[in-house]
Amino acid sequence: MNIVLVEPEIPPNTGNVARLCAATGSRLHLIEPLGFRLDDKQLKRAGMDYWHHVQWSRWKDWASFAAQLDPGARLWMVESNGPRHYADVQYADDDYLVFGRETAGLSDHLVNQYPGRWVRIPMFNANARSLNLSNCVALVLYEALRQQGFKGEL
Repeated sequence: MNIVLVEPEIPPNTGNVARLCAATGSRLHLIEPLGFRLDDKQLKRAGMDYWHHVQWSRWKDWASFAAQLDPGARLWMVESNGPRHYADVQYADDDYLVFGRETAGLSDHLVNQYPGRWVRIPMFNANARSLNLSNCVALVLYEALRQQGFKGEL
């Protein structure tokens, strides 16, 4: 699996996602601009000593990332108000799970580039604006891995 963080802003969230990627063998893609420096202490602390186990790439912008994708790559845009529940799709092991900034999510322009690939995580309280980014990644990633029979599990 591939996890894509578009313009992440909070270092501990990205560190937690990196740790999750290390534990699951998922590849992490960080799309700039980042809201922190890669030598940030909070980023390293949240990722603990797992960073050397993470396969990751840093891209200067969405266009640079998208240019390297295979034409058949499947991207799932995880964003509130998506028309499909995240567990109602069939994930493949080389899919890309795309998550936006903590404060703004993914842009409408980006989401609209991938019709039919917009999924949501349900919310049950109208007063809750959103879930934590690293929690969202964990929810969707583990559903995708469950669908694939947790291949590679120890």
